[in-house]
Amino acid sequence: MTTKTEAGANSIVRQDAEESEKRLRVSVWASDPITLIGLTETLMGRLKVFVTPTDQAAEVDVLVFAADRVTSEAVASLRRVAAESAAPVVLVTSELDRSHLLPAVECRVVAVLHRGLATEERLVSTIRAAAAGGGALPPNLLGELLRQVQALQKEVLAPRGLNSAGLTPREIDVVRLIADGWDTEEIGNRLCYSERTVKNIIYTMTNRLQLRNRPQLVAYAMRAGAI
Repeated sequence: MTTKTEAGANSIVRQDAEESEKRLRVSVWASDPITLIGLTETLMGRLKVFVTPTDQAAEVDVLVFAADRVTSEAVASLRRVAAESAAPVVLVTSELDRSHLLPAVECRVVAVLHRGLATEERLVSTIRAAAAGGGALPPNLLGELLRQVQALQKEVLAPRGLNSAGLTPREIDVVRLIADGWDTEEIGNRLCYSERTVKNIIYTMTNRLQLRNRPQLVAYAMRAGAI
């Protein structure tokens, strides 16, 4: 996939026409106008569609990213698009190499549709599932993703004493006590650490995870399911 048309790529924002349901805002991204037009026509039958600049992607509920093949260049484009929004991503593609599966998930891809099977009905239902916090991966990709996550845990995180949240057991103990309202001295007393050690643990966590303060650290640990 070339990147020559990236600067001119448009987003198509789609709003649900059924008043009884939530009005979803969906930004459809493609690097070429033919794919963009094709997706527009596919969605026309169900929702009202209008074109908006890609810099408004932060305001949408779901991003749809279309690429004929998921190459390294496509993943780089996906990262740039995903960086503009916290919305989940529905990936429509004809070919997804296994080596690009985990990087795609890191870009918040929650559903993958084969381009040849992306009918209007299937695309709409997948978009709604993504907006509701769900996802959809073909069984072979789901199995491969689980294998890659297990390998990541075994080969990268475990040797460093980290779990999937990027925290060590000792760090989790400290964060849990911070969440309970204990100050640095009290945490040290409960865990038999010096106050300096507790401060170092907190500094290491916030620095590694690029967090500004203790409330952000607690929020991160809660979102990651560590506490």
